[in-house]
Amino acid sequence: MSATLTEPDAAPRTPKTPPPRSSRSTAGDRRGKAPLPWAPWLLLAPSIVLLGVMVVYPTIVMFINSFTNLEIKNKMLGTAPDFVGFDNYIEVFTKSDFPAVLARSLGLMVVLTVLIIALGMLVAMLMTKLTKGWRLTVSIGLLLAWAMPPLSATVVWGWIFDTDYGLVNWALNTITGTNDFRGHSWLIDPWSFMMVLTILIVWQSVPFAAFTFYAGRGQVPDEVLEASALDGASAWQRFRLIVLPYMRNIITAVIVLETIWNMRIFTQVYALQQQGGIASETNVLGTYLFRQGLGEFGVTAAIGVFMVVLLMAISYFNVRNTLKEEEL
Repeated sequence: MSATLTEPDAAPRTPKTPPPRSSRSTAGDRRGKAPLPWAPWLLLAPSIVLLGVMVVYPTIVMFINSFTNLEIKNKMLGTAPDFVGFDNYIEVFTKSDFPAVLARSLGLMVVLTVLIIALGMLVAMLMTKLTKGWRLTVSIGLLLAWAMPPLSATVVWGWIFDTDYGLVNWALNTITGTNDFRGHSWLIDPWSFMMVLTILIVWQSVPFAAFTFYAGRGQVPDEVLEASALDGASAWQRFRLIVLPYMRNIITAVIVLETIWNMRIFTQVYALQQQGGIASETNVLGTYLFRQGLGEFGVTAAIGVFMVVLLMAISYFNVRNTLKEEEL
């Protein structure tokens, strides 16, 4: 009897796993997938070029011209101006009415900014208490005032305060039962001119502040307000101790923007001056710079440099305080 040898059962086959990759190859893959270091600058390049052409270059030219006696005759004859050092700055502050215009502009800026911030916050808080229908109505009214071009708004308000056919004079005559306000000019007197200008700018600037504050009000947790109300805090205490701290950064941003915009107002002032205001007694920095720039470009450049430094200082002070509060 012969025996046959059989092969033992083969062991079960397992799938082969690939060998682990070396750390060098893994690092190479990571380096290959990493973003290029110059990619963000490539994306920012168009904006940087635009800022350089539209902002940086004119600012440098203005700074250089402020130390020269550049006038319109140099432009016409093609001659180079002479270097005069700080003579333009000395002339601006000692031999012109620029200090009075600067004081008027700063005072107007403070009044406008305070009124816009206060009324904008008040409207924003009122909008949180309105029903949906009334809130929509108020929002449409704010948008209409905000969307109106400054020149058109100035013409409309000029008609409202018109000397002969103005709505304000008619209403005051009707209320008093006299004709004392017939032919009364609101723009000839500098103080009443500034009153009309303040009403106009505040009316058109409050919508931006109101919408911004209303959006920021949504960041305040309702649970915190409800808890403080249960603890006995009044409405003013909740607003001062809870709402304002939560909205501090938004309020600071709006203050900085309004400060810059109110310092640079031009259209409304110039248009009201054309309707009856006395330019020499109602000029602000924008209109003063415009009228000064018709001849002496060196002096105008000195005024422009001072305005840039002033606005940067005001903005830096507000932004720095905000950053300090965030670090705390």
